[in-house]
Amino acid sequence: MIEIRTTEDYDRLVPFFIENGLEFSEEDPTPTDLVHCWEAVDDGRLIGGFVLAKRDGEFICDGIAVDPDYRKQELGRRLLQLGVDETLRLGGGRMYLVARAPGFFRTEGFETVARDDAPNFFECLTCDQYGVSCHPEVMLRVLR
Repeated sequence: MIEIRTTEDYDRLVPFFIENGLEFSEEDPTPTDLVHCWEAVDDGRLIGGFVLAKRDGEFICDGIAVDPDYRKQELGRRLLQLGVDETLRLGGGRMYLVARAPGFFRTEGFETVARDDAPNFFECLTCDQYGVSCHPEVMLRVLR
């Protein structure tokens, strides 16, 4: 049975995110204040995760991924909604993210914005894949 629950184990989520195509830079990390983390598990196996954080005073999705075997089961949507709900509960009115696959986020109300119009969390410029095999978009969803 799939369970979505809060977790304090951010360090467990990072390798899962990397295995599922998200990139994390440990060389020059941008200062991030973790707000809340969720994990989706199936019989103890990590199958999804979401990290809500703040940078430059703005709420951001600092990571979201679902194991390929569990996609198309609404887990990504459910995880994202938990982050949206928590942002609203904490008084936030918008959420930013960087999307490698922006189509999903567009269906969830996010719109592409100029990098200069977002907080400094766009670390992609230093990545070897940027502009070659990866064309991420900075996105924003106004929540209220």
